Amino acid sequence: MANSFKNAIIAALMTAVIITPVFGLKLVRQGASMTLDPQWDLVLLGCGIVFVFHLFKPLLGRLFGGVKAPSMPALPANGQRWLGILLILLAVVWPFFGNRSQVDIGTVVMIYIMLGLGLNIVVGFAGLLDLGFVGFYAVGAYTYALLYHFYGWGFWEALPLSGMMAALFGFVLGFPVLRLRGDYLAIVTLGFGEIIRLLLVNMTTLTGGPDGISGIPKPTVFGYEMARRIKGEGQTFHQMMGWDFDSQHMMIYLYLMALVLALITLYVSNRLVRMPVGRAWEALREDEIACRSLGLNPTRIKLSAFTLGAAFAGFGGAFYAARQGMVNPESFTFIESALILAVVVLGGMGSQIGVILAAIILTILPEIAREFAEYRMLLFGLVMVLMMVWRPQGLLPVKRPHVELQK
Repeated sequence: MANSFKNAIIAALMTAVIITPVFGLKLVRQGASMTLDPQWDLVLLGCGIVFVFHLFKPLLGRLFGGVKAPSMPALPANGQRWLGILLILLAVVWPFFGNRSQVDIGTVVMIYIMLGLGLNIVVGFAGLLDLGFVGFYAVGAYTYALLYHFYGWGFWEALPLSGMMAALFGFVLGFPVLRLRGDYLAIVTLGFGEIIRLLLVNMTTLTGGPDGISGIPKPTVFGYEMARRIKGEGQTFHQMMGWDFDSQHMMIYLYLMALVLALITLYVSNRLVRMPVGRAWEALREDEIACRSLGLNPTRIKLSAFTLGAAFAGFGGAFYAARQGMVNPESFTFIESALILAVVVLGGMGSQIGVILAAIILTILPEIAREFAEYRMLLFGLVMVLMMVWRPQGLLPVKRPHVELQK
């Protein structure tokens, strides 16, 4: 009992140190000055919960030690295929039954699906931990923004070049990390993402600095703008079709375009993993030494994974810039990389349908719990911890072909 009391005291003190800066010290603006409003009740409540839990932890272990966490049965490959078809059908009809905000949330879901599938190539298939994936996302977004700002390029002209530019950055990043593994690889890629963000902040003459670039146009439909009116001569898409202008039409168009890009990303990544390059990624993930002994070149395999994964992030970044109408460095922080990585881990590394399902959950969940916006990251971390206990392999882990020998 004395040992449990000592551990409970230490745990409560550590909890106080961690949560006091986050929940205990709140800044309140009063006119032109800022005042500190301590909220010690939240800190005491958190410390009390941790203290009681650790104090009675041995007793709880004896009472519930034999109780296992609930497990969810693995979905067979045929079931995953039908689930994917069902999700695609629901995604197609969604914008015609949802309101404006719901369709906009669906568009954000499609962007994260693109990013998750791109990172799934690097992390899930090739087994390379990348914490700076948001850097490629930023490269794609700023490529379109700069091409429009300086040369007047439209979205469809800049989209291929955005993907190619992000792929080039992925190829360049591949060289410094060829000899790195595990935590060292993660640290280097994390540094790459921060370098990109800091460059965007400090290159004010080119990128606009912290203010970013605004006034980026939305994608056109066969050269016609989906707007109420356009500057100068010409017709809008609604005038050409003889329709009355409705801003909902632009939201539906952006959603459907994001859906098409997500489906293309899904199709290409699905074909790649079935090709020799996909088998090489899996061999590299399982054992690099064995991969080298089979005559495969790990250098080319790593470069191909970084390049192709970055290309998909570049496409997603270009579409993000078109949807937002502006870009700034604060949209590409480390938390975005962590969220994309969480999509891959939560869905199941290497599982494409799992990544899609995780992107839907992690995007819609904060919108449902909007009243708990201040505790969004706390809830997000709690969900991840519960997943690691309940289903560490992910929601829908990939099932690889295998042969079992009869004894």
